[in-house]
Amino acid sequence: MLSFLICLAILIAGYFVYGKLVDRTFGPDDRETPAVAINDGVDYVVLPQWKLFLVQLLNIAGLGPIFGAISGAMWGPVVYLWITFGTIFAGAVHDYFAGMLSERNNGASIAEVTGIYLGGTMKNVMRVFAVILLVMVGTVFAVGPAGLLVKLIGEGGAEGLLVNKVFWLAIILIYYFIATFVSVDKIIGKIYPVFGICLIIMAIGVAFGTLTSGKPMPEIFANFSNQHPDGTPIWAFMFITVACGAISGFHATQSPLMARCLKSEKQGHFVFYGAMVAEGIIALIWASAACTLLGGATIKELGGGGAGTVFEISKITMSGVGMVLAVLGVIVCPITSGDTAFRGARLTLADWFKIDQGKWQNRLMLCVPVLGIGAILGFGNVLGKIDYNIIWRYFSWSNQTLAMIVLWAGAMFLVQEKRNFWVCAVPATFMSAVSMTYFVMAGECLGLIPFFKNNKAVGYPVGIIFAVAMLALFMAKSKKYTATNAIK
Repeated sequence: MLSFLICLAILIAGYFVYGKLVDRTFGPDDRETPAVAINDGVDYVVLPQWKLFLVQLLNIAGLGPIFGAISGAMWGPVVYLWITFGTIFAGAVHDYFAGMLSERNNGASIAEVTGIYLGGTMKNVMRVFAVILLVMVGTVFAVGPAGLLVKLIGEGGAEGLLVNKVFWLAIILIYYFIATFVSVDKIIGKIYPVFGICLIIMAIGVAFGTLTSGKPMPEIFANFSNQHPDGTPIWAFMFITVACGAISGFHATQSPLMARCLKSEKQGHFVFYGAMVAEGIIALIWASAACTLLGGATIKELGGGGAGTVFEISKITMSGVGMVLAVLGVIVCPITSGDTAFRGARLTLADWFKIDQGKWQNRLMLCVPVLGIGAILGFGNVLGKIDYNIIWRYFSWSNQTLAMIVLWAGAMFLVQEKRNFWVCAVPATFMSAVSMTYFVMAGECLGLIPFFKNNKAVGYPVGIIFAVAMLALFMAKSKKYTATNAIK
């Protein structure tokens, strides 16, 4: 229990101490925000700060801090450290800069933002990368809740299971279409605050159920080892698996949605950094529940961090109405990220092709193909044509690679502003090593070749070399920028 409480305290302190440092490093001021200057009644709408926080939390807190944290628990309590320090020094920094850089550039989508600071080539790469990632996220966050609803309501045999999954997936996708199409304050701004409160209550319920379960919570100092039942290396697999519970590139696609709704730049610390810390706390709760109540071998038997494992933890920690509310909270959580994922894809395409979204015809023109692809992937999974786990694993790697790129963009912004760029450069370097190491060793990447799969002797050095090369490239670019501007 001590490890959990210490990590919880560090997360809370991190928001007030390091979060303030990050905020001062960026330097928010009193300039007019895009929500005030552009206000189009659709995507640029001023929202109160408390709504911004809750909407941002639900936008980013999808399956990641729950499914990812539970899967991360297979490595044992050591996962607490990554969730805690990853959130404070990487994830929250990433989310803050993703939102604030968008705000500084008229609420531009993250692909356009990275192009401004890293060049045209990276902008085009990020445009394609972001749209693919967002559609994958929307699909994952549609299939997952559909499976949980079937678990909650009842499967009704093999035939009933398929029919129910198809039915709930169709309902969720119809909702996604509506939420992607209408203005941000019509659905998202009205119901998300309520769902946000439910999400927080659900996390508190799981935490209380775990603490009072009578089972001893494993301590980090007594279990500082790799406890994964398959012996999968901690580096870099755990760092990729936990994803949204520590750092997530998906958040960079969501932060611009709220950047278009800020009344003041000074709200950024609470809205962006604060929401990520809240998500880190949620991830810590679920990881501790999984470590305490199940253990790595049991999590594996239940199918990893999927719907079955979530249902089992909810059943143990809460009973009756409480358990139903807990599972519903886990259902709402990904749904409220899935709809904004498709919304983010629409806005990324709109920025890319300069399509005015004030007209409903233009929004419809983008909503139909984006949701259509999501439906093909989703129903393909339900019907057994596409493996859900494959979609999730590719999402996880591309997710962290996107986070790496956004952090480098943040570092370059700080160079241009003559501020402490190490706030972004250090986590960017770290994530560069994580992403490349995973790419070399993972079974769905270079690990498809037996020689590379889980080969530490190759993967670790390649990851480190890549990270050092990225840092060297960044330093060279920053020196060139500084020298050029000194001459001017």
